[in-house]
Amino acid sequence: MIKYLSLAGLFLMAGCNSTSKTTTSKDSTTTSSDPVVYAATITESELKEHLYTYASDEFEGRETGTPGQKKAVNYLRQHYMDLDIPAAKADGDYFQIVPLEMAKLPDGSMSINGKEYSLGEDFITFTPLEGEFKEVVYAGFGIDEPEYSDYTGLDVRGKVVLLKAGEPVNEDGTYVLTGSDKKSSWGNMSEGPDKRLKAAKARGVKAILYVDSDNFQRYERYYKRMKSNDRGRLGFKTDADNPALILVNDGIATAIFPKLKDLKGTFVQETDLVAALESSNEPISTENVVAYIKGSEKPDEYLVISSHLDHIGVSKDGSINNGADDDGSGSVALLEIAEAFQTAVEAGQRPKRSVVFLHVTGEEKGLLGSRYYTDYDPVFPLEQTVANLNIDMIGRIDPNREGDRNYVYLIGSDKLSSDLHQLSEAINEKYTNIALDYTYNDENDPNRFYYRSDHYNFAKNNIPIIFYFNGTHADYHRPGDTPDKINYDLLTNRTRLVFHTAWAVANRNERVAVDKMSK
Repeated sequence: MIKYLSLAGLFLMAGCNSTSKTTTSKDSTTTSSDPVVYAATITESELKEHLYTYASDEFEGRETGTPGQKKAVNYLRQHYMDLDIPAAKADGDYFQIVPLEMAKLPDGSMSINGKEYSLGEDFITFTPLEGEFKEVVYAGFGIDEPEYSDYTGLDVRGKVVLLKAGEPVNEDGTYVLTGSDKKSSWGNMSEGPDKRLKAAKARGVKAILYVDSDNFQRYERYYKRMKSNDRGRLGFKTDADNPALILVNDGIATAIFPKLKDLKGTFVQETDLVAALESSNEPISTENVVAYIKGSEKPDEYLVISSHLDHIGVSKDGSINNGADDDGSGSVALLEIAEAFQTAVEAGQRPKRSVVFLHVTGEEKGLLGSRYYTDYDPVFPLEQTVANLNIDMIGRIDPNREGDRNYVYLIGSDKLSSDLHQLSEAINEKYTNIALDYTYNDENDPNRFYYRSDHYNFAKNNIPIIFYFNGTHADYHRPGDTPDKINYDLLTNRTRLVFHTAWAVANRNERVAVDKMSK
């Protein structure tokens, strides 16, 4: 994840829930319409065997673009080839190339009306900006929607705009965009900056000065970590065409607009702003791994099951961050789920819908691999993607959680589809009896896990999602996250839960209904 039942009980349950079936060993023919038979192919021994390889020192922590990450993608590809599960891409290549570049932190300064301001203290940015600007346009919240736009009547092409966080509120206290007491995504600290960036780009804005005290503190910490590590920031090559996004403190904001708090509407202020922020970029080679099983009745509808293949690599002192839980556990779970589906196919039980097995790169660098899949190059159409089940850390136990160890945190299942949420609950009750914990599903959860793993890039496109997660622990993003600390009985049962849910979504008559929309 990006930083910031016993077996005996299972087999007893399989006996109680099974319909008529014929099965011998795992390597021989299995015939059944009951998914319990195929779920039983997901075993502790195979998960353990995979993980002791995938999270070994040989893979060097799988940091995006490194030789260790290349070993990881080759391992995943070989598994799908061995299972005879085809590549998802039409050209037969399991690798979806994700064109990234490493941008070093910018260096330089910015002055306003002759006063120089300090990068890393007065303002934070990860993007270069050079030039002299004679005015700054205040464009309120920077919202641009058909029913409400802060850009109405403004010419901002090639200009610097100053925007503030939040969104407009009616006199009765409800939000203008939603007409309720619930914020829109524009008012969300995780989604808001990206939406403003896209809106500004569409309007031809050169740079954004963004006033957001919460995000300023958040990105200030991130900036200082990057500076101390002397590492750059990975992003897409096309991001260079975006406006420069500069988070500014109140001092800069009021230096330009002294009466900022009292401003209503929009305003143009003559300002002598000089920016000399330079950076250098280098291309980084990395890839997603995408395989799929074609559906029998609804082949043009797709269920995507995902996990991220990368981790954070080697520490400055040479310690390897193996990432056994994060997200080795999700990666090997996805391999076993794929094998269970393929076993069903070989027994004549092909899923009705197509099932896509998506291992994404660059999650630890900002959900980059999944964002590339959804925003740049979907292998299959997003409008035909019925759901995303995302697995990120399911092999350990959260030390802060009280109660039964046989649990898993579920996040997002009810955000877009009450249908998917109810299906998930019913499937768990029928097959796995795991305590489903919704602690981190709370919209006000300060950890904001909903926005910190790859399902989010599907959710923002109004695709129903479920995020499976065991919570963090003392070894999170540390060298201690090793395969010997995984609870393989829990990993097995949690993996089976994802498989059973996927089986139900892929084989039900109607696609999962979206009855809530992200705005």
